[in-house]
Amino acid sequence: MTSRSRKQQWPPSRRRECSKGVVALFIAIYTSFAACSTQAAEDPYAGKKKILIVADLHTGNQIAHDGVSHAMATLERLGRESGAYIAFLRTDTQLVTKGDVWGSGDYAKGGSKQTRGRNLDYFDAVVFYTNGETQMTPDQKRDLLTFVHEDGKGFVAVHSATASFYTWPEYGEMVGGYFENHPWNVFDATVIVERPDFPAMKHLPHEFVMHDEMYQYRAPYSRTQVDVLASLDASKLDLRNPGVKRTDQDFPIAWIKNYGKGRVFSSTLGHPDASWDDPRVQTIYLEGIKWVLRLTNGEVRPHPAR
Repeated sequence: MTSRSRKQQWPPSRRRECSKGVVALFIAIYTSFAACSTQAAEDPYAGKKKILIVADLHTGNQIAHDGVSHAMATLERLGRESGAYIAFLRTDTQLVTKGDVWGSGDYAKGGSKQTRGRNLDYFDAVVFYTNGETQMTPDQKRDLLTFVHEDGKGFVAVHSATASFYTWPEYGEMVGGYFENHPWNVFDATVIVERPDFPAMKHLPHEFVMHDEMYQYRAPYSRTQVDVLASLDASKLDLRNPGVKRTDQDFPIAWIKNYGKGRVFSSTLGHPDASWDDPRVQTIYLEGIKWVLRLTNGEVRPHPAR
């Protein structure tokens, strides 16, 4: 029997099923090829330092921190203009993981357009402008600590990032302290530079006034564990304010510390929108980020209040 006669004996339903199978196979091959091509695409930021900026306020006081949008935009711009880093901006914590990151819908794993996202392995530092408990899984929390402590990467805590994760003590240990309150709210504060040799302080005079919301910190904050770069001049504060809890009159506004192999920079600055237009604040954060990225040097030297 010829092949032509055999084909003619196939019922129409069989031929339709065969055609559908061929089409399905073609789609599967194309989808797999497209996914592989996406992963193999050249990294446009290869050779550059990359930071992940996370501004997740949905578990905290969102209206009080409207300046976060301008903060993210400013930090992104500073990285581009200086050439120091490329910033990725997110308002969620999805990329704070060492696990696989996938899209959703058609872009989810197994979807017709499955697409992977970046994870912590792609970045050199993470910047948090968060507030509240900020939902992260136990695995994400472990991965963030490992990212800094074991991988030797950087972490920057902007303003209310110290008012985050109160139920995660390892986070407080990594950052260096938790927010207690802000007794004087936003005011003109006299600041004293304690480490004039540090890159983030070199542009500042020994004493200056800055309009911002200055924090009071609580444990695990300790001058034996962090290197305070600048602090409030307690002699010019209203220490009778009922919100004042620290009897040692120690009110830092910026510090650095080592966390395992990694570096951490933290500052209370950046609450009002206008703070991010202040060249002094911009330089403090730019140099703080450059330090955690190991683009500059600066020894961590904890010291008593000066």
